[in-house]
Amino acid sequence: MTVMLDPDQLRTFVAIAETGSFTRAAEVVHKTQSAVSMQMKRLEERVGRPVFARDGRASRLTEDGERLLDFARRIVKLNVEAVLSFADAALSGRVCLGVPDDYADRYLPDIMARFSRTHPSVELTVLCEPSSELVQHIAAGTIDLAIITATEITARNAHVIRRERLLWVSSARHSVHLETPVPLALGRTTCQWRDIAVSRLAGAGRSHRILYTSPNSGAVAAAVLAGLAVSVFPESALRTGMRVLGSADGYPPLPPCDIGLLRNRHEPSLLADALAQHIVQGLDNLTDAEAAQ
Repeated sequence: MTVMLDPDQLRTFVAIAETGSFTRAAEVVHKTQSAVSMQMKRLEERVGRPVFARDGRASRLTEDGERLLDFARRIVKLNVEAVLSFADAALSGRVCLGVPDDYADRYLPDIMARFSRTHPSVELTVLCEPSSELVQHIAAGTIDLAIITATEITARNAHVIRRERLLWVSSARHSVHLETPVPLALGRTTCQWRDIAVSRLAGAGRSHRILYTSPNSGAVAAAVLAGLAVSVFPESALRTGMRVLGSADGYPPLPPCDIGLLRNRHEPSLLADALAQHIVQGLDNLTDAEAAQ
């Protein structure tokens, strides 16, 4: 007799794996902790193997649990897609998306256009703020989804869907990149790219000074295009009139930029699921690359 896995149990299993805790997962799936524990007991009975090992107060996946997690995510995702395929025409209401302005110009037009075509009755609200602030909005439950720069801190609960080059840029019409110390236009002190730029220049022995600071990529780009400073931008945020700098110009290599999708796990909704599907379809450049390996 074939053993069938319960999608609701798998959804809870994924929540535990992502939060690292039965207690936090219970909040995500809107169940009591005892109900979550019972679900996992029954799941382990179905697969015939333990999927969790207690690690203090945290819940660590066993090797079999890690193997099950990949299947569970795919089954849960397929289940959501199946529901959405029949619910699209009836979906209405409001969904809120957060996105840093670094990515807004490049990705929002396509996402908004495709989402509007398939869900004409849905009101889409967009909030443009830095990734660190969007993470706080997600934690507070004030927005449904956020496209963020995924770091060691922000990527804990984010689904990384895209990887791009992070590049040194200056004005194509000026030679500010030759100045010593190098004048920089960067984000605020909480910006990861700011830390990376400063540390890489220091490691290369290049003196620098931070001339302009702004959380708004448009303001930073203006300083660059005016020939006043050098900055770092992800490849998708490059603008006409910018020049990419490399090792030949005396600028050290930068690490890649990971872009992740962060979801409000406290208030899941079909609208958020539908928008998330459009975002992944539009931005994902990792799935094919991983499949080719």
